[in-house]
Amino acid sequence: MSSINQRYNQLKVELKPYMKAMSQASDTIIDKEVSAYPIMIAHQQELELGIPIVTTKTFPQGKWNIHASSLEEFVAKQIINTEKVQNFRATYKDVKSFICIFSLSELGAQFVFLPREEQTQNEGSSK
Repeated sequence: MSSINQRYNQLKVELKPYMKAMSQASDTIIDKEVSAYPIMIAHQQELELGIPIVTTKTFPQGKWNIHASSLEEFVAKQIINTEKVQNFRATYKDVKSFICIFSLSELGAQFVFLPREEQTQNEGSSK
């Protein structure tokens, strides 16, 4: 398995406890018509981007902070160049099936799309 696949799988496991909060934030961004392109930011340091939805203070057993943002904020703060917006939109996956995550870690910054299916399949079950 390539190191990219290993990192993706590791990130998928590490972010699993945050998926419900990220799904709800993504849905809110879309439902309130803030953006058609919600972006969740997963980071482990201080960051002034987006709105905090989960922090290591509110979820001390976790090591990630999660902020909710959007394509529009990423463009306004020049994280995504205006010339690259169309490419980003073309790459962006279906928001009903995936969550767009901008991951900032010791390995650098990268966009990943994690499937929602694991979280939504359990919503109807009672535990």
